[in-house]
Amino acid sequence: MRLLIVEDDPHIAELLQEGLGEDGYACDVATGARQGASLARLFPYALILLDVMLPEGADAGYELGRELRSGGVQTPILYLTARSNVEERVTGLDAGGDDYLGKPFALRELRARVRALLRRSSGLARNLLRLPGGWQMDLAGRTVWQPPGLEPGAPDADSGESEGVSPGALEAAPRQAAAAPQAQAELTRREFALLELLALHPGRAFSRQEIIERLWSGESAVEPKVIDVYVSTVRRKTAEELIDTVRGLGYRLGKMAHEW
Repeated sequence: MRLLIVEDDPHIAELLQEGLGEDGYACDVATGARQGASLARLFPYALILLDVMLPEGADAGYELGRELRSGGVQTPILYLTARSNVEERVTGLDAGGDDYLGKPFALRELRARVRALLRRSSGLARNLLRLPGGWQMDLAGRTVWQPPGLEPGAPDADSGESEGVSPGALEAAPRQAAAAPQAQAELTRREFALLELLALHPGRAFSRQEIIERLWSGESAVEPKVIDVYVSTVRRKTAEELIDTVRGLGYRLGKMAHEW
């Protein structure tokens, strides 16, 4: 998932990049409102972290939020600012913000708020996603596993009772199912990010170039064939049916068993 950070303090921007990068997010940084506005319109970011006080003015962040909303940009916005009284929070939410976090903040809380906003924007309510073949994905724990009782690659155990549930729909089973997984995939940060991107957009095919733009922030030297290697590795560590190849388009999350 590719995020935009609009922050003129280089120390804070670097902290955010490193902290969110550990969760597999690719982050672009804009140091002012004008640069932030250009990037927000240029790329399909999953989330914008927006400082209120920018070089253009004390309320430049609010003004940018209003501008983006009036221009039709629906990307979730998380405001970050030292001005965190009730009036400021109300102003931020009314200025197109989806959440508001006061400085100084704990990086752990910010990461949790980012996950919550991404779930909300994807129509999800919990961190757990159901994947094809009975696999499950925990966005908070950054783990992918198959519950006990399911052989790797087997059809979903509840496929006969889950009519209408789309790929990536929420798993209703208790969290403790992850405590003793039969099969757990040891995915790298970027492998997890690739699967997360597909799982949060079930049914949508992503081209290799789209995946590069979302997962490799600012790294123009990445070759499209690298995506094929990552897809192959994720399939090998989980199951072939987890990722579908869409001829002429790219890749998407595989279909649930009851959809075949």
